[in-house]
Amino acid sequence: MQRTFLLSKIHHCTLTAANLNYVGSISIDEILLHSAGILPYEQVQVVNVSNGERLITYAIAAPAGSGEIQLNGAAARLGMVGDRLIIMTYGQFSSEEVKSYTPTVVLVDDQNRPLQVHRYTDLLEKANVIDNVRA
Repeated sequence: MQRTFLLSKIHHCTLTAANLNYVGSISIDEILLHSAGILPYEQVQVVNVSNGERLITYAIAAPAGSGEIQLNGAAARLGMVGDRLIIMTYGQFSSEEVKSYTPTVVLVDDQNRPLQVHRYTDLLEKANVIDNVRA
């Protein structure tokens, strides 16, 4: 059996632009993508903290160091410049794989520069929890 877990999260970044005429996706500063371990064209879930909207799209790299977070295409209608977003990826894991995976959370400043990168290895003392759930 496979279970779905958080792989990475860019927490509370600021939407810098919305481009309705682009074909789709979300542009994310390449430094943030790298910090979170998100690959270009990887599926992401975007949660707009400011208005409650949620969407699934794919990430594309914006210039490194630009601080850019831009909703593109139809998604541009789901946010306004200045909105706070959470961007997440997920992965499918077997019960054995989940025992050694580590989610990554990137905290950013007001210019979308990484402040802290957390790799939650301490939370992965969940092997007993996983075994108990299966029992």
